[in-house]
Amino acid sequence: MNKSHLVPLYVLIIICLVMAGYALWKTPEEITVEPSVANVQLLQSMPLSSRDTIRLFDLPGELTFAGEKVPLEIEDVKERLEREIYVNAYWQSNMILLMKRSSKFLPDIEKMLEENGIPDDFKYLAMAESALMNVASPAGAKGFWQILESTGKEYGLEISKDVDERYHLKKATYAASRYFTKAHARFGDWTGVAASYNMGQSGFSRRQEDQMVRNYYDLYLNDETSRYLFRILAFKVIFENPGEFGFFLRESDYYQNPSLRKITVDADIKNLANWAKKQNSTYKELKLYNPWLRDKDLNVKRGKTYEILLPE
Repeated sequence: MNKSHLVPLYVLIIICLVMAGYALWKTPEEITVEPSVANVQLLQSMPLSSRDTIRLFDLPGELTFAGEKVPLEIEDVKERLEREIYVNAYWQSNMILLMKRSSKFLPDIEKMLEENGIPDDFKYLAMAESALMNVASPAGAKGFWQILESTGKEYGLEISKDVDERYHLKKATYAASRYFTKAHARFGDWTGVAASYNMGQSGFSRRQEDQMVRNYYDLYLNDETSRYLFRILAFKVIFENPGEFGFFLRESDYYQNPSLRKITVDADIKNLANWAKKQNSTYKELKLYNPWLRDKDLNVKRGKTYEILLPE
């Protein structure tokens, strides 16, 4: 074999030996550790007070819902509240988006609740129901207030192929307010009203009768209703004290709706996309600001009018 052909092999062997020697010589501090392992080791070495990702929260000394005392001195009440606070406070992405989104809707909701004599704390019920989004549940409840079709019609909402006013923030909020007023006349306290919104007035009343107590905090309820009011309270505690839970949003961080103009419609619209274009708008904007329009056209009954919102 020609010795000149062996030169590259010698060079390769020398390089390998040099690299192996360097690895043996390198100090442990210089060796790169996988980020996940490094983070775990760093967290374990930190004092508990510095571990912000697992920081404990203090409960408020006193807490009310709609002016009614929450009995935090009862151990299971305290535990149930803490559960919902930790679940929501540490679901940071969801909470941040809810906070940013809230500025688009809470001012209107607060105003409508006040106009109807409903305590301001019921805005947190809407958060617990839908996270302030026009969602639909598997059971068929829809909109910010998660209203069932039968309940919506009972409280005056139009629900048809073209129109579903459960998605109309103003009309749905007024319908929910009428429900709250009726339930308060039946139960006599706002805490019971909120609980009945989750399980129905008949269901809640039956539990009161069966267990011979009226106070929500004294009732043994299904898991969903047992957690329901505490989820509402958790939103209240976090929203009223965001900095205590690590949320520091600037004013510019909050979402805003554009200025909107109202267009009164009293005749059929056969093609909403074409109609929106004639209004110097788009079908997307039409649907974004009028989610109650559920089809591609709008049939208007004689004597009926609708107000459609579009960006100015």
